[in-house]
Amino acid sequence: MKRYIGLMSGTSLDGIDGVVTAAADESGRHELLAAAFTPFDTGLRAELLTLQQSGDDEIHREAMAANLLARHYADCVARLLSAAAIAASDVTAIGVHGQTIRHRPELGYTCQTNNPSLLAELSGIDVIADFRSRDVAAGGQGAPLVPAYHQAVFSRQGESRVVVNIGGITNISILEADSPLRVAGFDTGPGNMLMDAWIGRHRQQAYDADGAWAASGTVDSGLLAALRSDPFFSLAPPKSTGRDLFGEAWLDRILAARPAIADVDVQATLAALTATTLADAIVRFAPAATRIFICGGGAYNGHLLRLLASALPGQGHPGVVESTAALGVSPNHVEALAFAWLAERFVQRQSGNLPAATGATGPRILGALYPA
Repeated sequence: MKRYIGLMSGTSLDGIDGVVTAAADESGRHELLAAAFTPFDTGLRAELLTLQQSGDDEIHREAMAANLLARHYADCVARLLSAAAIAASDVTAIGVHGQTIRHRPELGYTCQTNNPSLLAELSGIDVIADFRSRDVAAGGQGAPLVPAYHQAVFSRQGESRVVVNIGGITNISILEADSPLRVAGFDTGPGNMLMDAWIGRHRQQAYDADGAWAASGTVDSGLLAALRSDPFFSLAPPKSTGRDLFGEAWLDRILAARPAIADVDVQATLAALTATTLADAIVRFAPAATRIFICGGGAYNGHLLRLLASALPGQGHPGVVESTAALGVSPNHVEALAFAWLAERFVQRQSGNLPAATGATGPRILGALYPA
């Protein structure tokens, strides 16, 4: 039996979600053998966040952060092997996303820091990394990559679906009812990123558990309108984004031009920004979707999901909002499973991108191999 490991560390910068799976069956779905989470320590998280912007000695600092990140990945791999009761030799390959520190596809590059050579050395397993660059080289956005996986495991003939990942950034996959092979996908804007940053700044908390702080505030309509006026939201897909645009500097610049707003009301407004821009995208590009499945950390933010569930019928949309758990997949595991799937696609020399989602000129085999 071929087994694959998928490792994902996203824009939220909280840590690494890992899975070990058996190779995909005829339905395209992997059997989950074990899952693990390895949190980032405070120093690594701070350095990865700092590297989002240019700074002194950043080439050296990025290399050192990549080494430390690879050691965190190796720790997650060790936990997975132990939980699944298998040896490194039982795993065909690791698919690892790396940590995005720059994403500028309009300039022809995307950068996910990592040291896959070190991970291969530490784990004793072939590593497949750098999945996004080939799509960018082919004229694509390099993101989102998960729609291909969503298509493989979540599409259903006769039912129009949307799969939403709410991580630091929010992205959606639109799975059409009449043709599950026709898939669109794109980033809709901020997910948890700005909410996490704001509560971290004002309450020293990593995230707003269940959206409770946001729920206790009042949405400032003027601020919400100013945030929603960013040109990104009106762009037609394919499109992708990240901290390069929607970082704290973007928020601070907009806040500086407005009268003082209570901290809790800013948090409430940021939650409304995520929910309304996502709802806008669903209404505009998936008007017939009857089921909307949420994964990522945002799936555990009850306030955010309630905002989304109320925004859709408010625009006449029929979709029911639910977790990917309803499809038998934990919201925490979807992205890591996607990178295990992408690793398998690489091993099989099959394409891993969807040009309709990324804008690439055609299907491409994604990733680069670092043999054990």
